[in-house]
Amino acid sequence: MLSRRNIRVKVMQSLYALDRDSELTFDNVLKNYRVSLEQSFDLYLFTFKFFYDVLQHASTDESTRHSKHLPSEKDRKFRAHIINNPLISSLKDNHYFQSKYRSSKYASIDEDIIRRIYYDFAKKEEYLAYATSENLKHEDHSNMLLMAYKHFNNNETFTEILDDNFGNWTDDKSLIIGTLKKTIRDLPVEGDLFKKYVPAIETTDDFGIQLLNNVRKQNSELEEIIHPTLKNWDAGRVAVLDMILLKMAVSELMIFSSIPKKVTLNEYLDLSKLYSTDKSKEFINGILDRLMKELSKSGKIVKTGRGLNE
Repeated sequence: MLSRRNIRVKVMQSLYALDRDSELTFDNVLKNYRVSLEQSFDLYLFTFKFFYDVLQHASTDESTRHSKHLPSEKDRKFRAHIINNPLISSLKDNHYFQSKYRSSKYASIDEDIIRRIYYDFAKKEEYLAYATSENLKHEDHSNMLLMAYKHFNNNETFTEILDDNFGNWTDDKSLIIGTLKKTIRDLPVEGDLFKKYVPAIETTDDFGIQLLNNVRKQNSELEEIIHPTLKNWDAGRVAVLDMILLKMAVSELMIFSSIPKKVTLNEYLDLSKLYSTDKSKEFINGILDRLMKELSKSGKIVKTGRGLNE
């Protein structure tokens, strides 16, 4: 579920906290790092639960339309396909999902809010056409579920609730959206569908913790490597976050032989653009470009796969 980019963000945040708080121990930082991983998975489950709750209002919609004194032709044909289809129905019998659904540690969302989000989507012509159709196929249900999720992500109330319940929503938003779309495409649920999205140790530990620990342990050595390349820049005036990103990038270049140099460079340029100052991307690009050339020349960067040195 978590990509290396997500892990880089969490490592960056951990190192920043360690730099800003002199009383913070590395054990505390490591514990907070692991908590942040759990929060990302909790956010994924909570978002899917929220999505599922909104869809359930289709049943009420169907009942209301059919009970009208003078229902229209569309009212009579309307069916809650979006909740009563084989893809979503499989969730009802999935023990893992239902246990998470019942034991959610986050406050229940006001039913009126959920209802309003559903009825905002129910106005779409594509949805009404789907809800009044017969002989629908797997692809029809999957496409409508994806359309519904896309609509909800553009709903201000939907995203505000996620932001209010999870401080990591902003950082993990793209991750959650991508993972939810993949989950919807993987429906119906078979076995431990949700468990396969639990953050993998290969990413969280073998990459994340190793990177975090190496930057901490090699802090002085990394500074000795970086400072000579600053030239006209006063190291003491370089933004704290920029220096952390540079240390992470240099560390990653030297200890992870299977990650292409170009990937590392682009990843840290993107992080600087998202989290640091307006001029950070240009600054980091210039410094890392020089560092990569010098470290490659001195043999401190060794990549083991074809094309990884490009």
